Amino acid sequence: MTHLDNLGREAMVYVENLTKSFGEVKALQGVDLTVHEGNILGLLGPNGAGKTTTINVLTTLVRPDGGVARVDGIDVTTDPGAVRSRIGLTGQFAALDDNLTARENLVLFGRLLKLGGRRARIRADELLEEFGLSDAADRHSGTFSGGMKRRLDLAASMVGSPRVLFLDEPTTGLDPRSRNALWEVVRTLKASGVTIVLTTQYLAEADELADDIVVIDHGRVIAAGTSSELKTRIGGSSVRVRVHGESDRARTVLSTRWPVTPADDDTLGIPAEGSDTLVDVVRLLDENNIAVAEIGFQEPSLDDVFLALTGSTRIEVPT
Repeated sequence: MTHLDNLGREAMVYVENLTKSFGEVKALQGVDLTVHEGNILGLLGPNGAGKTTTINVLTTLVRPDGGVARVDGIDVTTDPGAVRSRIGLTGQFAALDDNLTARENLVLFGRLLKLGGRRARIRADELLEEFGLSDAADRHSGTFSGGMKRRLDLAASMVGSPRVLFLDEPTTGLDPRSRNALWEVVRTLKASGVTIVLTTQYLAEADELADDIVVIDHGRVIAAGTSSELKTRIGGSSVRVRVHGESDRARTVLSTRWPVTPADDDTLGIPAEGSDTLVDVVRLLDENNIAVAEIGFQEPSLDDVFLALTGSTRIEVPT
């Protein structure tokens, strides 16, 4: 059974009241989520929140204890074979044989998917071209950089031309250039119509790629919506100001007009109602002979959302 939303869009991934325990550990406690055809869902949460368990259920690697989980309209528990024929999975670690060349790795996956030798070779060459690896096709994958390995691993997950692709922290450990290159590949896959579920340790990654975001904590969904909607939930914009050596007096002066939030770097935060607040802050400080060192208008970030929702520090800072 395929689920549609009120706009008639097809739900390629549908999860309702999903539960899973490992002994006394309740990994999933009634998870609900929907991913529409051709969209990217960002699945966020602290370590141990249930993200990977959710992916493992949807990819038929783990059987749930209860609830409903369907991929492309197919129940993952009653017909896991049909689900596997429609999905691709890139896990946290590359599933490659370092002793094989890039082409040989892809042909191997094709043969495992029963494409036949000729078709497997054709598909391998198509993917090597698509993922920018043609020049390295005959190099052993063990000699590849981290970014190249992740691209090859992602190419391997596309050998069967899946309708739904699951990416479990695909850019962990990559340098910024390699991460950005992989983001472009993901955008290209989405543009081709592939539906993607992405778990990530990088909040900026979800902000860049995801159409919708679901935040999980302790096995439960604690928030869902677009990036903008989640940012709105924790409040609006703010003015951030730092003064020359008179932070305490500036805080006292500004507190006569607004609630002021100090930061560790001596920056003061003031809730903003449009850009006029910035002008008013400068004027009030000038009237009190307090010199401004830095001032700016700041929108809430996904870091702020994550901290507000989970009480945790940010997941990870890319370097």
